[in-house]
Amino acid sequence: MGIKHDLQRSINQILQSARVGSYETQDARKKILHLFSNDLVALGYGLRHIKGLQEKHIMAVLKSWMKDKIQNSTLKNRTSALRFLCKCINKPSIIKSNEEIGIGKRKYLPTENKAIHNPDFSRITNSYVHISLQLQRVFGLRREEAIKIKPHIADKNNQLELLSSWCKGGRGRMVPIRTEEQRYWLEQAKIQAGKFGNSLIPEKKKYINQRDIYDKQVQRAGLKNLHGLRHAYAQNRYKELTGWEAPIAGGPRSKQLTHEQKQIDHQARMILSETLGHSRKYITSNYLGN
Repeated sequence: MGIKHDLQRSINQILQSARVGSYETQDARKKILHLFSNDLVALGYGLRHIKGLQEKHIMAVLKSWMKDKIQNSTLKNRTSALRFLCKCINKPSIIKSNEEIGIGKRKYLPTENKAIHNPDFSRITNSYVHISLQLQRVFGLRREEAIKIKPHIADKNNQLELLSSWCKGGRGRMVPIRTEEQRYWLEQAKIQAGKFGNSLIPEKKKYINQRDIYDKQVQRAGLKNLHGLRHAYAQNRYKELTGWEAPIAGGPRSKQLTHEQKQIDHQARMILSETLGHSRKYITSNYLGN
């Protein structure tokens, strides 16, 4: 077998024994590490087993990526996967910090509004997928959360409790139930799930199977970039909390706010950061603008 095949096989073996994170996270990490191995071999290195990885290998590929003017956010995701790998092979010190490498800070300053406010789900024929999409829309859930959710367990009267095992990064949270529409779709989710403790994954199916069905249904319906449902939720909630539109939706920018309004804006963003499952307030700029 060739060098690339041997190297990727050794990466797969490491990842098999280090299953950390959601299916999406594991899949994305594997793709990044395979990309790394492809580029390393293309640069002329003969590394056949990942346990022989050295700093020179990492820096060679990183410099190649930076030369190709890959965005900072993408570079950060890739170096994160490499750091995970380095820890798995007990070589965490061979990869430098982002600052030492020369990767700048992420910028959460969107130039276009990605919100999807009036989606058309009429072409979605799978009832489980349809309910998941509606939960994404009215509660601002991620795809994985809207599939794994166990609606009977999540319903806490005036709040929706998302357990850590359903959420990105294992970060559970509470989402307020404020509207009749939210209550309606939560009750529909309970009916769809059936007995107490069931999720929006049909019995005898695994999450990965239902995610594939979800993706095919969405693609056939001509729907794209459904993360925009979270953007719409965030913007609607921001207006509800502040009394004005989000900057990205035509509302006043931060520099245009009075001192009192800036305090209201700050509080709204803190609330939304928690509601959306983020630990840092500044990430809300990605949904709302600044």
